[in-house]
Amino acid sequence: MDDKLTADAFQGLTGVSRETLERLRVYLRLLEKWQGTINLVSTGSLEDPWRRHMLDSAQLARYIPPCGAGGAPVIVDIGSGGGFPGLVLAIMGAGVVHLVESNRRKCAFLATVARETNTEVTIQPLRVESLTPFAADIVTARSLAPLDQLLAFAEPLVGGEGECLFLKGKKGDEELTEAAKKWNMRVERFASDSDSSGVVLRLRQISRDRSHGHQL
Repeated sequence: MDDKLTADAFQGLTGVSRETLERLRVYLRLLEKWQGTINLVSTGSLEDPWRRHMLDSAQLARYIPPCGAGGAPVIVDIGSGGGFPGLVLAIMGAGVVHLVESNRRKCAFLATVARETNTEVTIQPLRVESLTPFAADIVTARSLAPLDQLLAFAEPLVGGEGECLFLKGKKGDEELTEAAKKWNMRVERFASDSDSSGVVLRLRQISRDRSHGHQL
């Protein structure tokens, strides 16, 4: 797409309030400021940030139910990096959001954005493998790992009840094929609003295919 997405166009596509839009503007200003010292996102993506980061993340909100088992849905964003998609979803009020990120400097950035945008999130400053499992309604991720590995990270959190929302690029179908060799899951795929070659994967009823266990 040649045309950059404007903040107003983003608002038209997502229906966010003026207050939420302003908080996202603050987020973007901080992202551009911190990018000079920390590699939070690819530099080229900042040429069209409302599409590449804000819309890319915000599109997941429509797939998140308004209520989880204990009220607001618990969302765990693994490998949060610069906060996409988890911090955007938190600013939009999509649920109770946990951001899992092992890089301390990126955690400092996430904390700064949360403070400056008055957004309540829980930052887990560790690798997802070290996270003590707890019940999540939704696990999200973007640009973290191949799907097979994402499912291994997510399974302890979602059990058989929760679901995963993963943003994937043009290799999404290829990764699905590989993951299906080891995992049982109900798959829904949706075209990405932000990337013509991208896909949103909604995965439910996730369990390991025990027929592919270790052979002695």
